[in-house]
Amino acid sequence: MSSASSTPTEARVLRSIGAGWLVVLVVFTATTAPQPGLSAHGLPVLAGATLMAVCAVLGRPRGGGPPGARTLSPAQGRQMTLLLGVVAGAVLLAIYQPNGVWLAGPYYVAIVAASTLDRRWGAVMLTAGTAPFTLGALVQGRFDTALSASVAIIPWYLILRLMRMLGERNRELEASRTAAVEAAAQAERARIARELHDVLAHSLSALALQLESTRLLARDRGANPQLIGAIEQAHALAAGGLDDARRAVAVARGEELPGPERLAALAGAFGEQAGLPVAVAVHGEPRELSAEARLAVYRTAQEALTNVRRHAAAERVQISVDYLPALTVLVVENHGAAGVPPPAAPLQSAGHGLAGMRERARLLGGELLASPTDRGFRVELRLPA
Repeated sequence: MSSASSTPTEARVLRSIGAGWLVVLVVFTATTAPQPGLSAHGLPVLAGATLMAVCAVLGRPRGGGPPGARTLSPAQGRQMTLLLGVVAGAVLLAIYQPNGVWLAGPYYVAIVAASTLDRRWGAVMLTAGTAPFTLGALVQGRFDTALSASVAIIPWYLILRLMRMLGERNRELEASRTAAVEAAAQAERARIARELHDVLAHSLSALALQLESTRLLARDRGANPQLIGAIEQAHALAAGGLDDARRAVAVARGEELPGPERLAALAGAFGEQAGLPVAVAVHGEPRELSAEARLAVYRTAQEALTNVRRHAAAERVQISVDYLPALTVLVVENHGAAGVPPPAAPLQSAGHGLAGMRERARLLGGELLASPTDRGFRVELRLPA
């Protein structure tokens, strides 16, 4: 987004008013006697008008300081110095061109002080910007000018101060609301994590323990080795499910999401459980992916391996991650024995597995391709870089 489009309309209007103010200052000063020039009376008028204009441009508002600050930041100190320059220029004009527009100086100082300085330093600057003109007018007996230089300026200052305070409070309220929403979301994630842990993880722990006891009992009683092997495989599946449940709890608690770096561990665990060799290859220079993309890569590989175990008569599995200039591509492909036809649409019976993978890819602007090959099945996830 461009800076112009992000600037509030009110700020652009105020800048236009400020530019108009400078034009009025120059025009009226140039056409009011004594006119600026190099003569004895014109030189101080020229100096005062130049000093006012230059300091006003350099000291224009660029945002207020921290609310309640007791010390001046370097930027605020520079701005106050420039505002004092506006006051000095206005004083010269008030002395040497009393019928000019010198009164614009204290008005400008009050507006900028109210908009950018805190209460303490704003009051100091307001006093410095109005006191010289009020006292000078009173000494000369010009009570109307004294009122214009003090009573008329102070309400403008207070109104702008009030507007600034309301704006700061609105921002604080918005920040408080955002923090409350984030806290509520975090609390809900923590509640879901507790539920997952209490219900799912505990159940899987009990299941894994029961399967281990059953395996030992079957072995002690001389059961069929195939039965013992099936029980061992079921125990491995329960243990893997327990690990997945613990990772889900960690994700719900806001911990780091699994990504491509965990594919080797996932393949190793799958190979041990399924008794299949699994090769993992990475091509290209790995790059940092978003949390959602990292999780999509990991979950797609996990779901594809699950379906290999459920539906495919595979001899080996190949996992590859390709970091291309415009894409990140994950491929999970299983290869069956020669002469054995691949199962018909092995992922079709996976229920929501394939649909879930495709939906996850679509949400990230990518696509998921799944199709049989001559000797197996291939799942390909393509995510935009």
